[in-house]
Amino acid sequence: MAGDEIAQRWDHTQISIQDLSYRWTISNFPFIVEEMPESFMSPAFSIGANDKWCLRIHPNGVDEESADYLSVYLVLLSCAKSHVWAKFQFWIINNEGAKMKVRRSPRAFRFVPRSNWGYKKYIARDFLLSHAFQFLPDDQLTLVCKVSIVQVSLSISDKNRKPGIQVPNCTLADELGELWENSCFTDCCLVVAGQEFRAHKAILAARSPVFRAMIEQDMEESRKNRFEIPDLEPQVFKAMMDFIYTGKGGWRDGSEAPDLDSMADAVLVGADKYGLERLKVMCEDALCRNLSVENSAYTLVLADLHSSEQLKSQALDFITAHASEVSETYSWKTMVDLYPHLLAEAYGFMASTHCPSLGQPSKCLK
Repeated sequence: MAGDEIAQRWDHTQISIQDLSYRWTISNFPFIVEEMPESFMSPAFSIGANDKWCLRIHPNGVDEESADYLSVYLVLLSCAKSHVWAKFQFWIINNEGAKMKVRRSPRAFRFVPRSNWGYKKYIARDFLLSHAFQFLPDDQLTLVCKVSIVQVSLSISDKNRKPGIQVPNCTLADELGELWENSCFTDCCLVVAGQEFRAHKAILAARSPVFRAMIEQDMEESRKNRFEIPDLEPQVFKAMMDFIYTGKGGWRDGSEAPDLDSMADAVLVGADKYGLERLKVMCEDALCRNLSVENSAYTLVLADLHSSEQLKSQALDFITAHASEVSETYSWKTMVDLYPHLLAEAYGFMASTHCPSLGQPSKCLK
């Protein structure tokens, strides 16, 4: 009918690419090729907040056809969604720092957790070893994988939609943080190593089941609103309380990572003791990012003592990839003496990761 308005709607699908390059250096590679016929994996690495990946090498291929080649794969360990679309490329860094044997996937491939894509004939093993001066300086293989994650987002816009009103950002965390930082309207005192900290029972009870139980108990501490906090250092306690009030893992100047990284092991212990699960996982993430040959056995013990399964898995991954170096460290020898069950777990994990697959057949780009 003349004069009638025609409703219109516009949708917009946006495709973005998130890139990450992961560099994996493997020492004594000629020895590994000769003495370790099964596959081995790199430490896990992350792309974004939730996706976990690793690389896997088969020194003697994955089947009869590829028996004379190195096979290399990109493995998706876990992701927040049901699958991830990604392109990838591999290359070797030679003795002059240049890229060699660059192989690019022709398109994006669909990864589901525990699946992998790669090249079963990446490079001929005899060629690699015969050109060791060029490809294996100091007997080290440096393999780089660039991963490009395809991210799809849909935005919906209506032509006739009326302009909205700009809603301010939520400042609740900052405001609660001010209460803690300035000791405003406090109703209890927490004593840590002789230092007194003023706090709010309602916030403590809402955020921590352990604090709630302490406050609800009909004991002298609860009646006097004065609680002794044993086994925590003041700096660790401050970081834990800052999280309780703001949900952040560091101080209120916004610099979360440096503070948490410097004492993540101690904060993890406090978070576990007081039932702060999110803070505990944040500490696990910080410890995972800082895994090294020297601290991996200590981190494995810490994860086992506090039932941190994700951190424990990452520590075992790292130890598997650096077994010979880790076994020479003081923390490993201490672990063997005091926690022999972890030695058995570590060997069991190594044996399982040397299997040709992670539960699904390998997918290859020939």
